[in-house]
Amino acid sequence: MKSNPQGSKLLQGAFILSAAAILSKLIGTLQKIPLQNLGGDAVFGIYNTVYPLYTMLVTVAMLGLPAAVSKFVAEASAGKAEYEGRRVLLLSAVLTAVSGVVLGIAVYAGAPVIAVWVGNSHVTPALRSSAWGLAVVPLMAALRGYFQGLHNMVPTAVSQVVEQSVRVAVMIALLLYLTSIGTDAAGIAAGALLGSAGGGAAGLLIMLLYLRRHRRSGAQPELAASAETAGPPAWSGAAAGRRASAIGARQLLAYGLPVMLGALAVPLVGLVDVFTVPRLLSTGGSEAAAMAQFGIYNRGLPLVQIVTMLATSLSVVFIPALAEAKYRGDLALIQTRCSLSLRWFWLLGLAASVGLAVLVEPVNVALYGDASGSTAMTWLAFTAAGSTVSIISAALLQGLGAVRAPALHLLAAALLKAALNLLLVPQQGITGAAIASVAAHGLAAALNVLLLHRQGHLRLRLADALVRPALLLAGLGLAAAAVSSGIGGVAAAAGLGGSRTAALAQSLLGVLAGCAVFAIGAIALRLLSESELRQLPGFGPRLADKLKKLRLFP
Repeated sequence: MKSNPQGSKLLQGAFILSAAAILSKLIGTLQKIPLQNLGGDAVFGIYNTVYPLYTMLVTVAMLGLPAAVSKFVAEASAGKAEYEGRRVLLLSAVLTAVSGVVLGIAVYAGAPVIAVWVGNSHVTPALRSSAWGLAVVPLMAALRGYFQGLHNMVPTAVSQVVEQSVRVAVMIALLLYLTSIGTDAAGIAAGALLGSAGGGAAGLLIMLLYLRRHRRSGAQPELAASAETAGPPAWSGAAAGRRASAIGARQLLAYGLPVMLGALAVPLVGLVDVFTVPRLLSTGGSEAAAMAQFGIYNRGLPLVQIVTMLATSLSVVFIPALAEAKYRGDLALIQTRCSLSLRWFWLLGLAASVGLAVLVEPVNVALYGDASGSTAMTWLAFTAAGSTVSIISAALLQGLGAVRAPALHLLAAALLKAALNLLLVPQQGITGAAIASVAAHGLAAALNVLLLHRQGHLRLRLADALVRPALLLAGLGLAAAAVSSGIGGVAAAAGLGGSRTAALAQSLLGVLAGCAVFAIGAIALRLLSESELRQLPGFGPRLADKLKKLRLFP
């Protein structure tokens, strides 16, 4: 049987891109901890107000064109029309560059107005700093789309890691400098946001270097071989003009804009917080105090985002696997994969939620220096369960062809979040906002799961969803709490009680104890069999082989 070099190249490229995405997201998530430690809660609050707005504006500025470029360049490459691929790149580069610069100017000039919408004037300098990133990041994304269309994922992967690394380095350098000269919270946050422009510029430089190397290398080997045997290439002369004219700005935007609108649905719940919580917290108090409280509210988000990052990275495995099963008409396989994946991501999300909730105080002290906002952080911990199920169930629906439904469900979740914020924040402050987040992510997850069930792709069993997981999670929580409490007692006896070192030991050892109980309990309660694990696409068979070698399966 002959191997498929193109298929192997695609799989290798997907792995490279996934690994780079995980690494870059991890860097971007964990950088929030030194940001709070160096800048304080007020700076942290301003940053977490502006950065979600910045990411939304970047999505708008890109116009969905990276996906469109990837598609049309891949088609041009398959048809040996490299000239047309280059023309698509040039057109998309002009569109994204103009879009980014125009939107950047609008944000810079309109920062005071946006600050009024947010309800806090302290965000104005940070908004103006974020405008510089809008000028470079969309163009970088278009170049990434070009190389992805050529099935070359290395430039995208390298630029992602470089972008995040430089962004964090610039942010920390400016934090150290600005705090040393006594700059106020608004100025420090503005400096931190300049890291996005620095990272974007570094990522763009990497992409331009790869583009220069690509152009110097000339035609691709397969195109050259084709030219030797088939005469003049299809992309030369009049043929090139006819093919090039087939794709214009209208075609690119017609494909890209729906992609952009779909991408905007993902951060909706977080944007509701940006436009409601600071304003509600400012009522009857100062804007600076409101920003400090909003910073405390955001302490738990980086930890939750690590869990959802894992779910997002793994969710891409299920889309092609389910699409293939649906194409073959294998309804039994669809039902098995949907039920198994949802059951296990529900368990993992719950385990993360319970573990963080139990260890919230030592984790808060270890990472942020004090226990402020621990109650809100406890509630935010439970967004891990809902958001994880929401992400995976959305991927399952997309794999089965229901592309619009997850976006509509996120819109419903955002509306619920806004209503609950208005109701709860004036009464309970940031704890009310955290409760609203749990409800919103839970609604999105429930709507996705119910749709899968209604379509006949999912079997819902109470024992699998609630009863046996409750036993497992009770054991996890008790083990983590007992170990953490024991370490705290030892630290107190040694005169280290309440220190960040003691809190770090409590957190790490508590997590290890919880993980051990989770692994042992999952096998003891037969929550996953070897045959079920092998049916998970991608990583399932390899993980089953490793667990069997460890004699964890009979």
